[in-house]
Amino acid sequence: MIIVLLVIAVIIVVMGISIHNKIIASYNSAQRAWADVIAQERQKNKILPELERIAEQYKIHESSVLNGITELRTALKGLSSESVDVAQLKEAQLKTRSLINNLYAVSENYPDLKASTIYANLMKEIAEQQDNIGAAIRIFNSNVADFNTGIEVFPNSIINNNFTKKQKLNVFSDSEAAQGFEYKPNF
Repeated sequence: MIIVLLVIAVIIVVMGISIHNKIIASYNSAQRAWADVIAQERQKNKILPELERIAEQYKIHESSVLNGITELRTALKGLSSESVDVAQLKEAQLKTRSLINNLYAVSENYPDLKASTIYANLMKEIAEQQDNIGAAIRIFNSNVADFNTGIEVFPNSIINNNFTKKQKLNVFSDSEAAQGFEYKPNF
């Protein structure tokens, strides 16, 4: 009889230790998932200003090329086939040379000079960063739900209340986004 009681006591202790360890592992998973959310947000906050700066540089260079083309077009319109105006021709040649030099310089620095593509890529990167953050939040909330369930179910709640003493974690929520729904769950 004593052996049976001893075996039952050992089983209870082993189960208690196992439950305690599962609660701690689940808690640590929730912490790690939150750290991933922060890491995604940090990455977005680091990369977006750099992308904006690059897009702005492309825009400035592309704008200078467009201004050069407009000036050259204006100078060429001033030329007439009926009369020869050397000064206007010289001005058009100077503008042509300036534009070509500018195009060479810009194409060497920026071989794929397409601001609209850059902005489209910037918007795509912003959307991707937001999707990554959303995914990290969903993973975090899943880990929080697993942890909260783990400390509330029987017999885990007994081990948690007497030994581990972990509190329920709050899931991430966005009150602004929640206001967009008419439905409100009753919990």
